[in-house]
Amino acid sequence: MAYTTLTLEARGPVAVVTLNRPEKANALEEAMWHEIRDAMREVDGTDALRVAIVRGAGRHFTAGIDLAMLEGLAARIRHPDPARAAERLRRLILDLQDTLTAIERCRKPVIAAIHGACFGGGVDLATACDLRYCSADARFSVKEIDVGMTADVGTLQRLPRLVGEGMARELAYTGRVVEGAEAATIGLVQRCFDTPDALTAGVEALAAQIAAKSPLAIRGTKAMITYARDHTVADALEHVATWNAAMLMSADLAESARAAKERRAPQYPD
Repeated sequence: MAYTTLTLEARGPVAVVTLNRPEKANALEEAMWHEIRDAMREVDGTDALRVAIVRGAGRHFTAGIDLAMLEGLAARIRHPDPARAAERLRRLILDLQDTLTAIERCRKPVIAAIHGACFGGGVDLATACDLRYCSADARFSVKEIDVGMTADVGTLQRLPRLVGEGMARELAYTGRVVEGAEAATIGLVQRCFDTPDALTAGVEALAAQIAAKSPLAIRGTKAMITYARDHTVADALEHVATWNAAMLMSADLAESARAAKERRAPQYPD
């Protein structure tokens, strides 16, 4: 697809999605919201792509939602009936939520590589990814509280599952800035690298490692972990039993056995 606010580059089995408004600190304008969803659909629907990396061009990951977009909301939802205006706003919020949920719907793992600012909507975006890594210069903030609004597109639902309820409340109530090293300490990211270059190298190596695994098994693993997060243990066990009843006896399983016997790296079809 042709994109205007981001780029999508295929590097072998790894898709690199780059938020590409560096002159605006990659602020999330309306077109970018739609294109993030389109990019996730493209990654999901392209068999040869097995993993995606999301990163930002320039000095920052993203400064969050574009304030110009917020300022235009009143005109977009205007209606003589306040209830109908409210319904329009609700539908808009649900659509923005769906943009980031598209990251979870993507069957392939999505890794956030975060440097510089990751504020407001950037935290919503990062927490929707499967894995998060940052450089020491990264700065995170649940910034919505400082503009007088409740974060509404995913942070308040996903952040507590990553850092615990107490820490999530502290960050959401205060909007304080969390730097890269602390982000790793509290579990917001899996690891903090010293520099953006080290971050890039580390995340690319990780993506290559994941891409070398059985694509079917990786897709199943993502689906099962996401399902288990939102269901009881009993329900999740039944769900994985159903998945493996259909998917366990795969070509990938046979290839793994042959590769182990022949002492070579397995080669899995897309």
